[in-house]
Amino acid sequence: MPKKITIQANIRKARRIWENLSGEALIRLKEIATEHDFSVGAGDLIYLNNGWYVTHTGLLGLARRSRCAGIHVRPASTFCDPSSHRWAFEATVYKSNTCRGFVGYGDADPSNVSFLVQGAEMRVAETRAVNRALRKAYGIGICSVEEIGSFAEPSQSSRESKKLPPQPSSANGNYGCPKVRDRLCQLIRQHQLDANLVKAYATDFCGVKALRDAARAQVETFVKQLADWAERDRSGLLRQLNSYLGQKEGAA
Repeated sequence: MPKKITIQANIRKARRIWENLSGEALIRLKEIATEHDFSVGAGDLIYLNNGWYVTHTGLLGLARRSRCAGIHVRPASTFCDPSSHRWAFEATVYKSNTCRGFVGYGDADPSNVSFLVQGAEMRVAETRAVNRALRKAYGIGICSVEEIGSFAEPSQSSRESKKLPPQPSSANGNYGCPKVRDRLCQLIRQHQLDANLVKAYATDFCGVKALRDAARAQVETFVKQLADWAERDRSGLLRQLNSYLGQKEGAA
């Protein structure tokens, strides 16, 4: 596909997802997409807080297109404390068989991840390390969305955070399933949704008191509907989510 068509497709998709993008933001999108062949539609880029962020998906796609020779990841044991859910990893990206490697570090603990992924700090830390190494290797100047903290939700006081239910670790196939949870987090990031309102809506949709009590099939159905609605009519979805504002305030 010609580069010009790809750029225009990126712009059209970006305007559908993020309303009122400034001319400066669109110019920046053109520069990033052209230089690294990123696709908004494929989820390679996210627009948050007036800035563009690359995603793990986008970085892996770039590595594949560039024929990356390999990625080696290992725990940075000195900085790990499993009892506190604190993890750190070192990742090395080899662009070719003769490359000496580009090193990046990533860390995660309950204080710097969204509550949606609490309980998965080890995976978050590994992803962050890989992202930093890939950004160094391929000269990506913008930060990856996985490297920042609770980007998908408004800031909360420590007292409010303690009232949030922890992520379930049971194996009953419900909301705690990594694939379902990851997809939900991706949708929240991509469409800039309020994570607390999404959670309230999901609980109501599944007909349970707590989302962790929902069956996996229920959550999968909800995630699919959320994705379809966000793509088709984001404004309508926002109105639906905003109807749970009173419920959110009451829970706080």
